[in-house]
Amino acid sequence: MSNILVVDDEKDICLFLHHLLSDKGHHVTLCTSRQEFDQAKGNQKYDLAFLDVRLPDGNGLDILKDIRAVQPLCKVVVMTGYSTVKTAVEAIKLGAYDFIEKPFDDIEDIEHLTERLLTDGALPSQDHVHDLAARMGCFIGQNREMNQLFSLAYKFAQKNVTILIEGETGTGKEVLAHFIHEASLRADYPFIGVNCGAISEHLLESELFGHTKGSFTGAAKDRKGYFELADKGTLFLDEIGEASLATQVKLLRVLETGEFMKVGGENVLRSKARLIAASHVDLSKAVTKNTFREDLLYRLDVVKLTIPPLRRRSHDIPLFIEDYLKRHELKLSFTEETLELLKNYSWPGNIRELVNVIKRAAALAEGETERINPEYLPPKITRHIQGALETAAAVSQSPPKKPGFDSFLEQWEWEIREMWKSEDITELQLVLDRMKELESEAIRAFIEKSLRKTVGNRKETAELLGITMRKLRYYLNEKK
Repeated sequence: MSNILVVDDEKDICLFLHHLLSDKGHHVTLCTSRQEFDQAKGNQKYDLAFLDVRLPDGNGLDILKDIRAVQPLCKVVVMTGYSTVKTAVEAIKLGAYDFIEKPFDDIEDIEHLTERLLTDGALPSQDHVHDLAARMGCFIGQNREMNQLFSLAYKFAQKNVTILIEGETGTGKEVLAHFIHEASLRADYPFIGVNCGAISEHLLESELFGHTKGSFTGAAKDRKGYFELADKGTLFLDEIGEASLATQVKLLRVLETGEFMKVGGENVLRSKARLIAASHVDLSKAVTKNTFREDLLYRLDVVKLTIPPLRRRSHDIPLFIEDYLKRHELKLSFTEETLELLKNYSWPGNIRELVNVIKRAAALAEGETERINPEYLPPKITRHIQGALETAAAVSQSPPKKPGFDSFLEQWEWEIREMWKSEDITELQLVLDRMKELESEAIRAFIEKSLRKTVGNRKETAELLGITMRKLRYYLNEKK
């Protein structure tokens, strides 16, 4: 018999879970408020807790933190409605094992989840994640951020929720989407990927939703679109920010109702495909520029997974190269000097660029050597390293940094000027990174200045800055 805690302000939910779990021989403690939880949390040790994220006198995430602190061995399952799924995502990041959506669709799912957590001790381990990734030829490495990313992706794969993947060009957004598909219950159904930026605006709608014969010039017969072809599988929309506003309206309808019509068609069709979207641009900024619909972003941004750029996990580069050479049966090795050069490069093209560098080195070395020296690397890499060393030397001679936005501006301007005056060409990606840093620091500084003026009143601050409360929350929570 296990001790199970249920925290939910809906008494019907509490009674339902009490009967369901008690019949299985478990001892169940019910709490309908934060106050009752505070009284019950220290009475006994709990093996499992079902936690609602919304309570009349408390925040479910705060209760989760309490449980994790007081009873770290207690496994927590978060209960949520659709409107609070994003909160459940935060709960997973804070240590919850899983979440279930209310109203409950299948009682057996709760029974199986309870049994698995109480008998197996946990959801699939990190070994399961790495095993699946290895079977797919998907490299995770030792980087902590990447391991957390794939663990979250694995957990959300079996949930029927929309996922938004963000990351720079070449980071492997489609690889992650395919991993989610293979880890989901839809793995036996099709995975279809489409790059919205590679298809013209006029053809994209037809590609997504299909068309009927004669609906436009060249439509010689009826054609199924990707939503229909994906069936019960997964549809991956890469670079969704490139879709026209008219297409975005139809995408919104599919997400809200599951319904769509072919171009030129009269019949309403239904799609059971799971949607995964991706973008290398910040869709929130696209909303402010009126190039992306805010309501569509709200529907897409249920679970957001951000892939870190390769320069933030450069220590995994030797491991990636070793894995790549082994998978492609290439009898080559990279010298330590070569690996150090690769680890210190900025990789604006990320994993895609690294793969191209490996292929280039293998092609040049074929028939000559099995040891890859720096001479087999593209000149841009060696030039970049030399330029970075000169810039670092120049920066070391600059005045020491002082706190405050004014001093940041002075330092930022000085570094940009040094890049501009340098005889070597500075890679554009480095300039773009510095521009993004300026933007982030400027936003933070102006918000803090306004908050000081309003004595912390966020509503008044948003009005003074001419932005919405949602946008202010985004800048405060995301732009850190």
